[in-house]
Amino acid sequence: MSIVILTGAGISAESGLGTFRDEDGLWTKYDLNEVATPEGFARNPALVQDFYNARRANCRGASPNAAHHALGRLVAARPDTVVVTQNVDDLHERGGVTDVIHMHGELFRALCAACDHRWDAPEEMSVSAPCPACGAPATRPDVVWFGEMPYHMERIFDALERATLFVAIGTSGSVYPAAGFVGEARANRVETLELNLEPSDVGGQFDAGRYGPASEIVPLWVDEVLGAR
Repeated sequence: MSIVILTGAGISAESGLGTFRDEDGLWTKYDLNEVATPEGFARNPALVQDFYNARRANCRGASPNAAHHALGRLVAARPDTVVVTQNVDDLHERGGVTDVIHMHGELFRALCAACDHRWDAPEEMSVSAPCPACGAPATRPDVVWFGEMPYHMERIFDALERATLFVAIGTSGSVYPAAGFVGEARANRVETLELNLEPSDVGGQFDAGRYGPASEIVPLWVDEVLGAR
């Protein structure tokens, strides 16, 4: 059985990293048009850098929860499992998943807007920091902003074609193209399962769903999968 797992902000919420769409999520605290779009970065790059500097600091202080560790156990036991995440944090890696497909980029990586060079982000990024490859003062976080194309789409669709099970964990089902993965899986006759706090916007498309805190339901599901070997 080849498993493709998509994770969203809900898997990291119990680690203290805010979701975007919950009632008290990041939508309510920031105007994401100003801090998560290319246009916002062009208008006020210092504000955007400050926002992501704060998010990196928050992430450094967070720890992977039981759901992250459970997926680490699953991948160790079943190396053909593919983990795709909409999250930009590194909690999957710290939970033991060594090869994570970050479709929305990575919080701890930097990108040169002038030459597309990528490198490990410093603890704090600044507008004037030069690119180590071309020297241009065009450093930005290596994250996918609204209106930009997610990363690794060809690799993700290839994995969905080979899968026998697609599982979405902690996703809202409201952000495309990730929200369309369940439809892609169903078109490929792949079994689908949703693990979430509550049914997502596309929850009705899944063959089955289990609902509750990720730190509770994900380890239970992983135990079932590994017990069935």
